[in-house]
Amino acid sequence: MREKAVERRNVNKEHNSNFKAGYIPIDEDRLHKTGLRGRKGNLAICVIILLFILAVINLIITLVIWAVIRIGPNGCDSMEFHESGLLRFKQVSDMGVIHPLYKSTVGGRRNENLVIIGNNQPIVFQQGTTKLSVEKNKTSITSDIGMQFFDPRTQNILFSTDYETHEFHLPSGVNTLNVQKASTERITSNATSDLNIKVDGRAIVRGNEGVFIMGKTIEFHMGGNMELKAENSIILNGTVMVSTTRLPSSSSGDQFGTGDWVRYKLCMCADGTLFKVQVTGQNMGCQIADNPCGNTH
Repeated sequence: MREKAVERRNVNKEHNSNFKAGYIPIDEDRLHKTGLRGRKGNLAICVIILLFILAVINLIITLVIWAVIRIGPNGCDSMEFHESGLLRFKQVSDMGVIHPLYKSTVGGRRNENLVIIGNNQPIVFQQGTTKLSVEKNKTSITSDIGMQFFDPRTQNILFSTDYETHEFHLPSGVNTLNVQKASTERITSNATSDLNIKVDGRAIVRGNEGVFIMGKTIEFHMGGNMELKAENSIILNGTVMVSTTRLPSSSSGDQFGTGDWVRYKLCMCADGTLFKVQVTGQNMGCQIADNPCGNTH
């Protein structure tokens, strides 16, 4: 028994100290390799780097949205989204260009004004070819299809360019209309005010079937020449007065016979026909050989 125990102890001692027992040398290159190595490893590293960049960009966008919209524990502090599609801004908002959806409405609260401010730039509202521009010194509206202003509560038309349906009237409080060219059948003023037409350069009034100017008193003030042209006749019905304060004159009568001056006298027949007579001497009348008035003059 003792001999067997000693032999078993020696065998176990030899076995525990023999680290090369059961070892077989194998070439490592011939073994099956596991994991990502070579090109696959490089591709995996690129994908990880790309995901990291996307995560950083997403974090920056989230921080910007959080800073602009001001999302807090109680929701959004700067705007509200409603089920009806209404987007309500609760604070002062700084925006560049706004593109509303089809048939959208921009407005304010019932008892508050809607304040839109442009920082040294005009405020432009544009829909297709219709544009409303609010600038520092003027407000202009341009449209190729016309425009119409109406009261949203009563639906009464305040101003319209649909002249076939509505007669053109200036809105209440507007006393001056500035246009470069206007085509209309009639221009009138109310019974208690005058109709003034003023131009900086040249004014042309043309009618396809004639021009009729009627009024209690009609005055023409011009800085240059006035030309009346008609295919058939020009009729002046009423008292005609011509102010000669701005007409050229000569202090002496010696220049009538010289070639320095060419003067004409304006004459009128009894029926209102006007004609001119060249002045060749002083105290010259309208009696000429080719008098268009005939026997009545």
